[in-house]
Formats: sequence, C-alpha cells, structure tokens
Amino acid sequence: MLFNSCLNCCFLFAGWLYFWVKKQTSSNKRVEEIGKLVRKGANTLLRKEYKILAIFSGVVAVILFLFLPSPIWKGKFGPNLIMALSYIAGTVFSATAGKIGIQVSTIANVKSAEAAKNGLKPSFMAGFRGGAIMGMAVVGGSLLGVSAVMLVTGDTTALLGFSFGASSLALFAKAGGGIFTKTADISANLVGKVELGIPEDDPPNPAVIADNVGDNVGDCAGMGADLFDSNVASMAAALVMGVAIDKATNSSVNAAMVFCFAALGLVASIIGVATARIGKHGNPTRALNSGTYSTTLIYIVLTAVATYVFDFNWRIWAACIIGLLVGVIIGITSDYFTNDNKKPVQFVAKASNSGPAFTVLSGVSYGMLSVLPELIGIAVAALAAFKLCAPIG
Repeated sequence: MLFNSCLNCCFLFAGWLYFWVKKQTSSNKRVEEIGKLVRKGANTLLRKEYKILAIFSGVVAVILFLFLPSPIWKGKFGPNLIMALSYIAGTVFSATAGKIGIQVSTIANVKSAEAAKNGLKPSFMAGFRGGAIMGMAVVGGSLLGVSAVMLVTGDTTALLGFSFGASSLALFAKAGGGIFTKTADISANLVGKVELGIPEDDPPNPAVIADNVGDNVGDCAGMGADLFDSNVASMAAALVMGVAIDKATNSSVNAAMVFCFAALGLVASIIGVATARIGKHGNPTRALNSGTYSTTLIYIVLTAVATYVFDFNWRIWAACIIGLLVGVIIGITSDYFTNDNKKPVQFVAKASNSGPAFTVLSGVSYGMLSVLPELIGIAVAALAAFKLCAPIG
C-alpha cells in the first residue's frame, strides 16, 4: 500500500511539473523557432540511435537466451528465456527514460530562456522543475521496473538481466550523443567561427543547431537513461544481498526494506523539489544545495520512522545513512572544485594569464585532486557499513 501510494504520487507530481513548465510564457517566436529545430533534430538523432541499439539489443538477448544462466542444451530453457526478456525490458525502460529526457529538456530549454528575461528566479524555477520532471519520472520508472521484474519472476538473477539491459542502452545513448555534439561543436568553431567569421553559438550556423541537438541527446536523453541505469543497478545490488539474507534467516523483511526505503526516497524528493525556492537575487548553487540538504534530512527522518514502525534492522538503516551522508559530502567537494566563487577555479583562471600550458596543467591538477575526497569517502563508507552490518545473516 505504501509502495503503490509513493509511486502514484511520484508520477502525478511529475505530470504536474510537466504541465507547469509547459504553460510558462513563450512569446519570443525566434526562440520558439530555434527550439523546434533542436527538438526535431534531437528526436531524429534519438530515433536513429534507437534503431541501431534495437538490433544490438536483439543480438545480445539471443546470446543471453542461449547461454545464461546456463547453456540451454544443458537444462531447461525457462530461466534463459526469463533472463532474455528481463534484458529486453531493461532496454525498453531505459529507452523510455531517454525519450522522456528529450521531451522535457527541449521544452524546458525554451521556457527557461524566455523566463530569463524576467530575472533569475523565474528562469531558475523553469529549469529546475524541468529537470525534476525527468528525475521523478525516471526514478519512479526504475522503481516500477525493478518491482515488476521481482513480482513476476521472484528471481534476483532476472533482475541482473534487467539491470544489464538498462546499462547497455544508457552507455551507447550517452556516448553516441556525446560524440555527435563534440563533432558538431568542432565543426561550428573551425568552419563557422574561424573560416567564415560567424560568431560562436550563432543560430544561423547549422553546426550550432547540430551541437545543441547532440547536447540534448547526450546530456538529457543519455543522462536520463544513465540515471535509470544507476538507480536500477543500486537497487539490484541491494536486493541481491537482501534476498540472500532473507533466505538465510527465513524471512522477507530485508527485501521489503529495500523497496520501502526506495519509495520513501521518492517522497523525500517530491517534498524537496516542491519546496525548493530561490530569491530574486539569490544564488542558484545555494538554492540547489539547500534543496539537497532538506531532502536528505527528510529522508533520514522518514526512513527512521519506517525502521521503527516495520521493525527493520537499525544497523542497516545506519549503513544507509552513512552512504547518504557521504553522497552529500561528495556533492560539497564537487561544488568546491567547480564553483567559480571558490579558490580552485579562481586559481585556474589566474594561471590562464600566463598561457594555455598553465591553464591545462592547473586544471588537470585540480581535477585529479578533486576525486581524492570522493575516493576516501567511498572507502570509509564501505568499510563503516561493512563493520556495522558484518554480523547480519
């Protein structure tokens, strides 16, 4: 009951956000015209990608059917068929996530650009809520897909096939769009700006439109598929462990805990997105960080209440919170190394005055340094969670 209610709220909220963004003012015909060109090109590129990926997915599905979990000539073909169908389902869900990303981004881009004429606040809200649509729909879809596979098959091996399907499509969707946009960007700069003297990112240059098409496919459709893949993979890993512990202890509480915590994550995200605000002259980074912190706090409280009510294991809850807090810390360190108000970016800008070599060296150095806190945080979180939960099962 709780799980279904959370899913319904997620999709309803995503629908409300979509119509809110869509009804925002868009009176500039030139912006609308360019937006339509980008939307048409993005859908064309995505359709071409998906045709090729459908063939690839079909071949992989046949290979899975023949060989996994075991060669069909050595036993029953039922588990192999389930694995192949789960893989196909993963690719379909992931493709849907990419399509949602394109549909939303090409509308939100126009609305956010138009809203920017009226100030930072309306532009931020249009862009933020546009991105939240994809987040809600994709995470809700991944939760729906995982629960459907587990409900139909009751087998975590099939769930791994579903996760593999999501991964394979996300990889190529993101890489394909990225390669396309980088090629178009280079063409726009070399031919348009250098040879013909057309200003950078000027819409009359067709390569600029192509560059924006690739950006939407790689960074929006690809990101949607990637987000779907990441969420499915994390849930699959948790369910594999949860089901294994349940079998050892003859219970079902740990698998239920995974779905419960995932559903409550949706609730916390809905509250965080709905309450996110920015002042007229506010800082977008500060507004995003505040939303992250409030959502994290809400999630901690909701999962603690659920752990108490449903008698879940408090040590598993604590391990979950450790991972959550480390994720927040990673976000803070990423912001520190990429925010132009912080010293690393300012130092790189200062080094640029001495020439391109210093720009590259300082930028690469700070880039390498930026991953150190993340690596330490992940290692500490993994060790702490293991030590905390080692006796379970």
